[in-house]
Amino acid sequence: MKLKYIAKTLLVGLVFTACSKDSDSDTKEATTTKPDEINNFVWKAMNSWYYWQPNVANLSDSKITSTEVYNNLINGKTPDALFYSLLYQRGTVDRFSWIENSNEIVRVSKIAEVEKKGGFNYAIYPKDASNTNMVALINYIVPNSSAALAGLKRGDVITKINGSQLTSSNYDQLENAQFTITLAASVQFSSGSLVTTDKTGTVTVSKSEIDENPVAYYEKKVYGAKNIGYLVFNAFKSDYNDELNLAFSKMKSDGINELVLDLRYNGGGSLETAVALAQMINGGFTNKPYIYLDFNNKHNNEDGYENLSEKVNIFNLVGNEPTFQRQESINSLALTKIYVLVSFQTASASELTIQCLKKYINVITIGEETVGKFVGSNTLYDSPANDYTSYANRSTKHKWQLQPITFSYYNKDKDPNPAKITPDYQINPYSTFLNLVEFGNVKDPYLNKALELITGQTMRTTAKTANPSFPLKIDNLAAFNPTNTAKGLYIEDLERLKKQ
Repeated sequence: MKLKYIAKTLLVGLVFTACSKDSDSDTKEATTTKPDEINNFVWKAMNSWYYWQPNVANLSDSKITSTEVYNNLINGKTPDALFYSLLYQRGTVDRFSWIENSNEIVRVSKIAEVEKKGGFNYAIYPKDASNTNMVALINYIVPNSSAALAGLKRGDVITKINGSQLTSSNYDQLENAQFTITLAASVQFSSGSLVTTDKTGTVTVSKSEIDENPVAYYEKKVYGAKNIGYLVFNAFKSDYNDELNLAFSKMKSDGINELVLDLRYNGGGSLETAVALAQMINGGFTNKPYIYLDFNNKHNNEDGYENLSEKVNIFNLVGNEPTFQRQESINSLALTKIYVLVSFQTASASELTIQCLKKYINVITIGEETVGKFVGSNTLYDSPANDYTSYANRSTKHKWQLQPITFSYYNKDKDPNPAKITPDYQINPYSTFLNLVEFGNVKDPYLNKALELITGQTMRTTAKTANPSFPLKIDNLAAFNPTNTAKGLYIEDLERLKKQ
């Protein structure tokens, strides 16, 4: 597949940005003499690349045939108001596109960047069927982060933010630069609701710059002849490809013949990393097609396959951008079956791994329905001479950039994608509240189920049962904060790839 110089990104999430106002009431003074410079970039970039461009009347090529019609369409709005007005069935069909002004970045398009984070990943759960009052369950803590230094740990439950009950309206404050939280002293289920009591005092968390290592945990578990590797992989980050390959080298030396891959908190990441991971797991299908990318009709020349390779590209951050350094031979386990733990936070490149890998080996999924994101994006800049894909040649008069959906993806046979991936073995998400222990503890109901399937044995634990009578009703996108997860599927150093 010949790729032009674009950064393809498969992104998941709801946008919490101070800069991204979507109301048409956010207007600037209209001008009828010439098109607004920034809005002209927004419209033309969307007209060229947006995946659903043919479905949006206001992105029709006919709109630019009349200067007056075009100027009236794009002028008089802020760039973000114009952008969101051009999305196709926003919130239903297009749930993932966004625009940002990098003067005020609170989300970034490349997962490999150093980001400001509080250092904990969490999920939001309703306390009852009303879906108003919430709690946040901490999935894991990034070592040496502000959250770690504050003493937070996996399994802690947040009940209040800045002194107020956590609700569907204020939980985004967990992404503030600094905030205080109240933790639950006890959690129990009673009469169809989750009941908590609070600890005395609060915990203060501040954001700091973090380049999180996504290879979060590895452990070898031995049950008879079964050498089981348990790997927690939290993001497909290209600047940690060497760490991932090293983890598989360790598993090879440990004689791992069964693998539990924990993708519960993995929202996506590098396409190169995703392709390499498949090869690390099996390794027997070098040069075979793995994923098919499909763009709009204006970019059909970008359509095509990405193939499995025996090499993995290693990147370092240079100027906070993933920059190619070298290649390494991939360490492969030659497995024909794996067990993947999933949740309502599993998305994008994680879903790709499941959908595409299962065309080659047996992939058994355990957990909850995934997000269901089988579309992707490339970052668009104000660089019209380069079809809006060049960061180096962008206009420096402003710092707006777009992250619209620009392609969909499929497995090697181009099978239709499901709305969401339904796991082979479902786990009630609320069961984690009483049993979210440290990684590797068999009390974890998800890991416990995988070990039972592998060994055929019942794993005896002191795990508690939690089966509330109300379902998890929050939309997948609102049920977790995307700034804690991977930001998308992208390809680094595309000029180099074109020459291969």
